[in-house]
Amino acid sequence: MSIKPLIILPDPLLRQVSAPVERVDDDLKRLADDMLETMYDAPGIGLAAIQIGVPRRMLVIDLAKDGEEKQPQVFINPEIIASSDARSVYEEGCLSIPEYYAEVERPAEVEVAYLDREGKESRVKAEGLLATCLQHEIDHLNGVLFIDHISRLKREMVVRRFTKAAKSKAI
Repeated sequence: MSIKPLIILPDPLLRQVSAPVERVDDDLKRLADDMLETMYDAPGIGLAAIQIGVPRRMLVIDLAKDGEEKQPQVFINPEIIASSDARSVYEEGCLSIPEYYAEVERPAEVEVAYLDREGKESRVKAEGLLATCLQHEIDHLNGVLFIDHISRLKREMVVRRFTKAAKSKAI
């Protein structure tokens, strides 16, 4: 396992739609392990493959709190197949937009179909933080960032700030 560098806004790769995973093999499982190690190191609770520069439809999540045993979850080709009309608001952050947080409103509950780490078809009904995290990470697979769910003015300010920071690092 190895820690991979994170793709940071304004990198255009973050806007790319990820391609479906064709087969679950040892290389894909190694990628999942690298993603988990990268996410834990950051630290974060979710990571999409595109965030480490791999445009494949896979994400990892672990909602275990500090001091609890790790509970890693791998979602391959995840797809939201149902969502509730009820809404919830969470303050979201993103490893690709470090140190920026904003309240985002999303469906309170979702049902997601996916392949697990072994390639077995699975479904999960999620609510609360898991529902929010799944929606956030699946958005990444579709080239959507959580800042796309906030006001245009706030989004433009964030993008400008990260674009300026990226330019100053390039000098």
